[in-house]
Amino acid sequence: MKIYLVGGAVRDQLLGIKNQDRDWVVVGATAEQMIAQGYQPVGKDFPVFLHPTTREEYALARTERKSGHGYHGFTCYAAPDVTLKEDLQRRDLTINAIAQDNQGELIDPFNGAEDLAQKCLRHVSPAFAEDPLRVLRVARFAARYHHLGFYIAEETVDLMRSMVNSGEVDHLVSERIWQEIVKAIQTQSPWVFFTTLQQVGALERILPDLARVWRISNLPQQTLKVAKQQLVSDEVLLSCAFLLQIQPDKPYTSTEVKSAQNQTKQLMESLKAPNNIRQLSLLVNQFWTGLMRLDLSASDLLDIFDRADAWRRSERFMMLLQGIQCIAVNVPYLTQQQVSKHINTIYQQWQTALTIKPGPFLNQGITGKALGTAIHEARLKAIQSFGGVTESTQD
Repeated sequence: MKIYLVGGAVRDQLLGIKNQDRDWVVVGATAEQMIAQGYQPVGKDFPVFLHPTTREEYALARTERKSGHGYHGFTCYAAPDVTLKEDLQRRDLTINAIAQDNQGELIDPFNGAEDLAQKCLRHVSPAFAEDPLRVLRVARFAARYHHLGFYIAEETVDLMRSMVNSGEVDHLVSERIWQEIVKAIQTQSPWVFFTTLQQVGALERILPDLARVWRISNLPQQTLKVAKQQLVSDEVLLSCAFLLQIQPDKPYTSTEVKSAQNQTKQLMESLKAPNNIRQLSLLVNQFWTGLMRLDLSASDLLDIFDRADAWRRSERFMMLLQGIQCIAVNVPYLTQQQVSKHINTIYQQWQTALTIKPGPFLNQGITGKALGTAIHEARLKAIQSFGGVTESTQD
């Protein structure tokens, strides 16, 4: 039995990047031998075990044979006669097909270390084309290492395109697509994930509504760049990524807003996105043009506060404002400083209105519908006393 460190831990070690997750491959052993040594089996599709002390994952060396469509369409073979090279050969990229023994020596049969030095993302073998999820994974690695100057090898781009054209990516399930999107959002350059998928034609196949926006506008790309710079939460980044309106200076009719809302709702449902992301994405698409109006009156602003449920869902409304600020840097008639002042003014007016509580009105005997009216009027006066958005945004 021989044990090797593999995958991301070796790759990032060579790049000088910290990586807390370590994966191991075991050559020359059986599942029974692993269990006898105290390893706990956890793999469903292939033999993976947890170390009895460190709880790190140890997988038996294996090969895979294509047996159907999609990323589940594989037959796995794990046995003591599977070599380390055979195990590494089934991996996606050469930079992920490097192993290290217990002496610190590298085993690199596919020149992954050289590709790391050249900042190249290159597939290991033609078997890459058998797993459609790898198209998304390569796009994610391109986003993860974009700031370091990495690029995708031309032959790998061609192979990804052929996988799209063959219809293989059509077999990806929504849950795995969403997982890759979330991981991509957490990279330093998430927009590269979407532009890479667009480059090879995959975005059109898996997210056609989003592909249309990315094809005709650079607004989503610029918005994600700003959002990443401002260190907003992943929820805000995701809502900005799925922006389905494209012109920040265009006044949208209620019909157009409704259409965008329906598209966003359908997109979120198709991806089976979590409810909090669905709601925030819908709010961003619904309110960003309204909140960026410089002629926004106090009554209009209060109406947005009411419809966005800013009183009860304050954390979500705060994320909505953050998303609006990221989008608003693309507005041609405002500088970034003016955008910040505009959003800050709205935030201050919201905070002022939040100070209005029902207690004083209840003490006056005001209840029922009259109570709601009294609170609404008091909030309106509070916003008006603070000063209109237009006046507060002027330099």
